Amino acid sequence: QVQVVMSGGGSVQAGGSLRLSCAASGSIFSVDNMDWHRQAPGKQREWVAGISSRGTTNYVDSVKGRFIISRDDAKNTMYLRMDTLKPEDTAIYWCSMAVQEHSRDSRLYTYWARGTQVTVSS
Repeated sequence: QVQVVMSGGGSVQAGGSLRLSCAASGSIFSVDNMDWHRQAPGKQREWVAGISSRGTTNYVDSVKGRFIISRDDAKNTMYLRMDTLKPEDTAIYWCSMAVQEHSRDSRLYTYWARGTQVTVSS
């Protein structure tokens, strides 16, 4: 009953910026934690950033000071602003959201969007 769709991504030159968006729709009562993940070529998937329902943010060390995660609960949407992009940021990016749904129990169910490619050229 819930679908999460992301937008953004693309190809940029090193030092450039991109903003990713992740929006949930459906029978949503509330959204708790929201997270961004990525997988670079030849590497394992890693967690990138997260934001709690109360606005607490956390980042993987490699993106601290360059990426900013934010959320808009009125739109059930979160964003990832990526500045000063580096070639090592090249990866497929995913977002996930922990959701409470109407007409369902109070537990949180995590939904994932399909990934999008971010490519940073030297």
